[in-house]
Amino acid sequence: MALAATFERPVDLRLRGIGLVLLTMMLFAGLDSTAKILGGSLPAMEVAWFRYAINVVCVIVVLRAWRQPELFGTRRPLLQVLRGLLLMGSTVFNFAALHYLQLVETASIQFAGPLIVTALAGPLLGEKIGWRRWAAVVVGLFGVLVVIRPGLGGMHWAALLSLASTLCYSLYLIMTRQLGRTESAEGMLLLSAVVGMVALTPMMPPIWQMPSSLSVWIMLVALGVFGGVGHFMLIHAHKYAPASTLAPFGYTQILWMTTLGYLVFDDFPDLWTALGGAIIVGSGLYTLHRERLRRRG
Repeated sequence: MALAATFERPVDLRLRGIGLVLLTMMLFAGLDSTAKILGGSLPAMEVAWFRYAINVVCVIVVLRAWRQPELFGTRRPLLQVLRGLLLMGSTVFNFAALHYLQLVETASIQFAGPLIVTALAGPLLGEKIGWRRWAAVVVGLFGVLVVIRPGLGGMHWAALLSLASTLCYSLYLIMTRQLGRTESAEGMLLLSAVVGMVALTPMMPPIWQMPSSLSVWIMLVALGVFGGVGHFMLIHAHKYAPASTLAPFGYTQILWMTTLGYLVFDDFPDLWTALGGAIIVGSGLYTLHRERLRRRG
């Protein structure tokens, strides 16, 4: 029996990691849906500020930061600040785009993030990118053009906000790879939220609008909880299973975005959005497949 448990344990751990990623994608879809609702009554930067302020509280309480303060120190403060600013930029651009675009449109564009990371990994991280992965990047970016349809009368200007969000998030992931070699995951989680909150605080007085009802306050709290708990679970998922195993399940977020878009906002993706999203997801999955083969080789 002990021998059987020994063989089953790695599989059980991977399943636990996959389960956490699936839950995380549901929370992230809930985060974007809530932000889209709040964008109808509050400025995007104020919504983002609440997201980070409540996130800071959640991280401190859930991780009990007062018990192990050394986990939240940093050896590279300037890079931590830059990383936090990139995540903040991604959040603000995304929340602004959600005011105008469907959930599934922003999700489709954002899923080009791993492809952009692949393209930037060469010059910024010194990683060798083969021609097959470059081809996948080109195809994936073509998928983005299918979604936003520039010059064909279908492009909304807010798609540029979503593209800016995706670029910021891709650079954030690059910085996360660099800092992950010397910094703790707990520290990166808390510091990114603190940087976002601190950077946005001076901008609040001129744009501040008092939340108008209890339901708005509840949604603002939920926004921070979705983000904080989601990132916390994502960190733990990567403790149970390798990134190459977990990454494909991140694409389940587009299913939640499509479902919530239909149920909450009565939106349903048109043919071009669905086609472009499928191209982007397919390219991303192929890139992950090539990455697995590269690491095995």
